[in-house]
Amino acid sequence: MQLFKNLTLAVISIFIVSCASFNGGSSSFDDSDSPYVQEETTPVVKEQPKPKNEKIVVKEEKVTVVDDKSAETFKYYVIIGSFRVLENAQNYKKQLIEEGFLPVLLENENGLYRVSVSAYNEEDAARFKIGSIRQKYEKYNDVWLLIRKV
Repeated sequence: MQLFKNLTLAVISIFIVSCASFNGGSSSFDDSDSPYVQEETTPVVKEQPKPKNEKIVVKEEKVTVVDDKSAETFKYYVIIGSFRVLENAQNYKKQLIEEGFLPVLLENENGLYRVSVSAYNEEDAARFKIGSIRQKYEKYNDVWLLIRKV
């Protein structure tokens, strides 16, 4: 029994003597490897994507408003989608409403349904809207400008 106590005491003594953290020294970790050292980090600032300087497709067509025949007509329309089938255009319109747009359906002289998300009487305002949509929504980078023929 005495041998067991002496052996245990010797093991504990060797452990305490060899453990550098008890002696006020450093452990085998470099300061940079220590789990207690906080690294100084500079917060990463994610830059906003710059507006793409892509050309805007412009088409001139005779169009009529499908949704409301008495709706005000404009000269410039921001077009986000085109469909041959009215039902597909209506489904797309519902999807855009859920995303916060206020789409209007137009029909051109060839029977294509255009989905417009903005309309203006000033070209600059329409072009600005196209740029802001392209910047805010990557998936709508093919939005284009329709000029209504009279």
